[in-house]
Amino acid sequence: MGHVPKKNAVYNQLDRASTSIPLNIAEGNGKSLPRDRCKYLEIARGSAFECAAALDVLVAKGIIEENKIIEGKQILKEIISMLIGLIKRNVPDRICETQEKYVFEHD
Repeated sequence: MGHVPKKNAVYNQLDRASTSIPLNIAEGNGKSLPRDRCKYLEIARGSAFECAAALDVLVAKGIIEENKIIEGKQILKEIISMLIGLIKRNVPDRICETQEKYVFEHD
């Protein structure tokens, strides 16, 4: 986020969402019931998607070049995949909407 002006609203949103990921994972790991744990893992997953969207917004606004966000998007893809795995492992019989695979395509 070093290239994003701190006064930019996307900077603040990206900062909050990226901070939310590890904090919700930690809070979820402190819960004893799998369904409670999953609640926080799902929040962390949502925050990871939010980070990816914020990176897209930065590109769309011309604040950052697309090639500067590639590594971040790849890391977010891995985080999202791991969180989906943790959620499924904690509550395998969970009733939910179909999980869409997060796809990051780069030319």
